[in-house]
Order: sequence, then C-alpha cells, then structure tokens
Amino acid sequence: MTAPIDAAVAARALPLLDLTDLGDASTEASVATLCRDARAGAVAAVCVWPRFVPVCRRALEGSPVRIATVVNFPEGGEDVEATVAETRATLRDGAQEIDLVLPYRALLRGDADTAQAMVAAVRAACGPACLKVILETGTLAEPGTVAAASRLALAAGADFIKTSTGKSPVSATPEAAETMLAAIRTSGRPAGLKVSGGLRSVADAATYLALADRLMGPGWASPTTMRLGASSLYGALKAAREAA
Repeated sequence: MTAPIDAAVAARALPLLDLTDLGDASTEASVATLCRDARAGAVAAVCVWPRFVPVCRRALEGSPVRIATVVNFPEGGEDVEATVAETRATLRDGAQEIDLVLPYRALLRGDADTAQAMVAAVRAACGPACLKVILETGTLAEPGTVAAASRLALAAGADFIKTSTGKSPVSATPEAAETMLAAIRTSGRPAGLKVSGGLRSVADAATYLALADRLMGPGWASPTTMRLGASSLYGALKAAREAA
C-alpha cells in the first residue's frame, strides 16, 4: 500500500477499533495505558478482563470510548447461571458492552439448544447493553457450521457476531467474516460484525473493510455495525494516519 491509501484505511479503521488487553499479563497499569491510547485515538471501545472494568470506568470518565468486557471467556462453557451472574456483576461495575463466548463445543456436537439458551439468557441480562457473541470460527471451521452459529446468535438477540477469542490456533479469516456478513445481511434485523484475532497490519484492516464494502455497501461500516478487535493494530493504524 502507498502512504495515502494507508492513511485512508487508518482514518476509517481507527473509529471501529476495540482496543484490547486480554493477555495473561494484563495489569491495572497496562489497562490504564490502554485507556490513554483509546482516548488519544478516538477508538470505539476498550475490551478488558472483567476485573479491570472499574479501572476503565475511572480512566475513561467523560470520554465517548465505550467499555467492553468478556464473559464465558475463553472456554465457551455451558454454565448459563454462572455466565449470567458474571454478566450482571460486570455491568454493575460499569461495562457497556458484553463479549460472550458461544458454547461452540455444544454446537459442534449437535446441541444447538444449549448454545441458544446461553445467548438468550445473557441477552436478557444485558438489557440495553450491547451484546457481542464470539463464535470461535477457527474451531467451528466449516462454513456451514459458521453460518449456523451466526444465525443462532442473531436469532437469540446478538447485537454483533464476533469471529474469535484470539486464544485459538486459528482466529479471524476473511472466509469466516464473509459467511458471517452474509448471515447478518439475510437475518432481517440490524446487527454488526466484530473481527478479532490476528489483526496486526493496515493491510489486515483494509481486507475486512473491503469485504464489508463489497457485501454490505460502502456506507455500512461504522462503530454501530463493525468493530475490529485488536491490541497490536492500533500502533500500525496510528502510524499510517500520522504519516499522511
């Protein structure tokens, strides 16, 4: 890519970014730095472990940057009651967006009811908060299974469907994102896509923006319909914007 093209991609992608710190070594200090970068970059949201939501609430007070956290993460277990309790607790702490891992192993063994029950219960617990459902597409693997998981999550009330936890051997792929966008397009309800896991370069962001433009129309991608979840992408986008 040339510098002007990189800068144009960065200008589009930065407002869609969920700046993320879900590493095992995450600390209050690293989350505070994340929030500082989020304010400076005017990104859509930060995404952190539940225990750090209060840190974000204090650091982002007065900022439009939203606070997202993860539940049932990263295992995608099947304990609905525990996940609902986790959701309610983190909402009380100040979370505005919930990234829920679908019980994808249940889906793989043919138990769609368990997966649907989890999404529906967390949807109810979220109230007006945004619910993103992580499908773990790299493990679902087959396009038909990704499509089925997308339809299930959307029917149960997901505001976004999200590719990956970033903890699996295979994370986001354009092929999975295309399948998910097709499900959103045919769902009959407004919903968004979050691409997460393995995004590191301006070219990665450009790939997914071009995919959204082609399938959903050039005016579709916005913070209410598309997110890019990454920890390392921010630096590349910021550098491209500043080089213009």
